[in-house]
Amino acid sequence: MVVSQAVPTTTDKVNLLDFDRQGLRDFFAQLGEKPYRAEQVMKWIYHRLEDNFENMTDVGKTLRAKLEASCYVGPPKTLFDKGATDGTHKWLLGMDGGNAIEAVYIPEPTRGTLCVSSQVGCGLNCQFCSTATQGFNRNLSTAEVIGQMWVAAKYLGNITHQNRRITNVVMMGMGEPLLNFDNVTKAMSLMRDDLGFGLASKRVTLSTAGLVPMIDKLSETIDVSLAVSLHAANDELRTELVPLNKRYPIAELMASCQRWLDRKPRTSITFEYTLMKGVNDQPEHARQLIKLMRRMPQCKVNLIPFNPFPGTRFERSDAETIRAFQTQLLNANVLTMLRRTRGDDIDAACGQLKGQVLDRTRRQAEFRKRLDEGASHAA
Repeated sequence: MVVSQAVPTTTDKVNLLDFDRQGLRDFFAQLGEKPYRAEQVMKWIYHRLEDNFENMTDVGKTLRAKLEASCYVGPPKTLFDKGATDGTHKWLLGMDGGNAIEAVYIPEPTRGTLCVSSQVGCGLNCQFCSTATQGFNRNLSTAEVIGQMWVAAKYLGNITHQNRRITNVVMMGMGEPLLNFDNVTKAMSLMRDDLGFGLASKRVTLSTAGLVPMIDKLSETIDVSLAVSLHAANDELRTELVPLNKRYPIAELMASCQRWLDRKPRTSITFEYTLMKGVNDQPEHARQLIKLMRRMPQCKVNLIPFNPFPGTRFERSDAETIRAFQTQLLNANVLTMLRRTRGDDIDAACGQLKGQVLDRTRRQAEFRKRLDEGASHAA
């Protein structure tokens, strides 16, 4: 475990983690340098995880001095990190103004997945998510998004194209990635770039609650995988669980998913479905989901047992109900996976990420008021 109170300070220098490859080439051109020098430095940053220009030994001393004077490599500072009994690892990363975000690494026998945040808090207020109770402060910069992977890679000893400890990245941490479109897509391009972390498109996944216009824009902007947080297959229930559904109901969401598949015919979409006791886990809910998925037989459903957090009114479905729900989908030829809960002993499981959010909305105060009222009634 590492504990530190250091938080990034403001500077007039430029953070090189804010640039994708073309942006870095343009920046070096402004410095009067050949564009290939940018790619040379990029290898040092992402392949060797070097943040000290003096250690970039194949870069000329004059250029190193110029870089030292005008820019820096600034990943987020680790305030706290902790490992779970199952090998999952969580980092609390300091932002400005007392804010902090969380990133999670999930090791498995054949791969290692890093869950990355896109915002400080989240503005969507999905009812079953701990992040939603924290409210919202701001979007993360490109450097703060890709910096989470940089920190994790450094800690894990990840070596691009050699010792690949991080094989997959999922934009499923704090925040709605499509509400921070430009910074997130730049960061994902660095995850995919051979001079960055060099991941294949199918190994970088963005998860959205269903911002229809931005799903269309994403399909035209970058080649990554798509996951959709569905959680209910009828509008009334989904609007209760995912308020964004009121603006973009299921029919519009599924139409945008079909457009995604039409543009990317060799790909699939993962539909995430969190199972909550007595809420969306009954046979009729499974039948509704089956009907929805028949339109997209190449796609799959990822069932997620609900992960509780303090103050929530929801409960996890019991094991028998979860098995019955999955079996009902499989018997209807719906490709269905059951996500194994990981890292819940350190609050690192899906839906449990909180960080530290200086809430610009009233949601954090409202949630605490409900908690206090519940405690007084219980007393």
